[in-house]
Amino acid sequence: MTKESYIKLTGIIRENPKRIRLTKFLNRLLTGFIFLLYPAFLLLLYLQKHPFLLRAILVPAISFVAVSIFRRVINLPRPYEKFDIPPVLEKDSPGKSFPSRHVFSVFVIAMTIFYLHTDAGILLFVIGVVLALIRVIGGVHEPRDVIVGALIGIASGIIGYYII
Repeated sequence: MTKESYIKLTGIIRENPKRIRLTKFLNRLLTGFIFLLYPAFLLLLYLQKHPFLLRAILVPAISFVAVSIFRRVINLPRPYEKFDIPPVLEKDSPGKSFPSRHVFSVFVIAMTIFYLHTDAGILLFVIGVVLALIRVIGGVHEPRDVIVGALIGIASGIIGYYII
């Protein structure tokens, strides 16, 4: 991605204070929703004494640690660092842009819930796509960061729930 394409991609948001506020609000809302939903789902499994509970904890946890280590090793700069343009979304930590851990997390949680509740999982995939777009137009990730984050989340779910 070039500086010009990045500016063009995020320009629609940057030019309008209402769009900036909406982008920030949606980022917080969707992230918060997912990260409240997952513990609630685990609690439900626990209360039901469901045998899936341990896998529903281990697959995302192990995958999250692996993604975190991988991105620390790769340590690619974020778009706002690379192009010296402030992001729409508040972020001041350097590097560790690839892959997006937010997007990875949404997709691995979507796979976890999809395993038992197909419709809810599909809804979470849609939310994941929206969050991925927000993270890109918000200036904290490039498209490749969110695409790879989503693919790793899906692959983790496939491996953890359907192959192993």
